[in-house]
Amino acid sequence: MTTLPRLVAFDLDDTLAASKSPLDPRMAALMVRLLGAVEVCVISGGQIAQFHMQLIDNLEGVSDEALERLHLMPTCGTQYFRHVDGSWTQIYAEYLTEAEKTDALNAVEISARSLGYWESKTWGPILEDRGSQITFSALGQAAPVAAKTAWDPTGEKKNALREAVQALLPDLEVRSGGSTSVDITRRGIDKAYGMNKLAVLTGVPLDEMLFVGDRLDENGNDYPVKVLGVECVAVEGWEDTAAFLETLIPQLEAVSA
Repeated sequence: MTTLPRLVAFDLDDTLAASKSPLDPRMAALMVRLLGAVEVCVISGGQIAQFHMQLIDNLEGVSDEALERLHLMPTCGTQYFRHVDGSWTQIYAEYLTEAEKTDALNAVEISARSLGYWESKTWGPILEDRGSQITFSALGQAAPVAAKTAWDPTGEKKNALREAVQALLPDLEVRSGGSTSVDITRRGIDKAYGMNKLAVLTGVPLDEMLFVGDRLDENGNDYPVKVLGVECVAVEGWEDTAAFLETLIPQLEAVSA
């Protein structure tokens, strides 16, 4: 990218924050500064409640004007929220039908059990109906980060499960999600879909956006954004993202001053 981005988009888990955890104060302060200089999008597999817990509730001192520059895309871009008149408003949602949900829930449970991935010790539900997305979390949504990391350090389990579920659901999209999760949406609806919608809704072309994510590998759920041609920065954790922003933000602030 020869010029500075007009919009910076991020994955959430392991990019802005540790998995299912609130933003570190260092990152929260950087996000507030970033919102003062440029449009920002966060696109992740989690539900809007997770965005509030991890992100929004930790942006101390952020103004309503700044929040109007924040674009939230839960469930891999199948939903879109904006801050309008002081509150978060859903702009669109690509909900699954009841039949699609039932098929997805059955397929992922059958596949996980057959592969030996249906765990007896979990923290919260293994299966979640997120309206526009069905999510399988091997250890439950509230599992400790250390347990999640140890469950599938190479990603082999998630990839095997994704392939097995996809074979049963040819009309839906099955993607590897977070450290222990697999996400199911409508066919063709992934983070690339979300970014394309974002370009239309904001008027910011894709080649003037920058995306930061930890799963830009071929099997990761950030990969569709890379294939789309958006400029991408790969990170391995929120600390990498913070270090990158500490270099980028002063450049953006100098331009917007």
